[in-house]
Amino acid sequence: MDVEEMAKKATLKDLKEIAKKHDIKLGRCPTKLTIAKKIPREELEALVEK
Repeated sequence: MDVEEMAKKATLKDLKEIAKKHDIKLGRCPTKLTIAKKIPREELEALVEK
């Protein structure tokens, strides 16, 4: 499964929480896809699995 598909399945709130945990700067108005590209792939896969 690629990053785009996983980003569609995840919620924006969960993606933002993971980014905050990793101290990733999101910028002014991040989309789910841009956040998904910045966070570690393992975290994204775990989020989609649950």
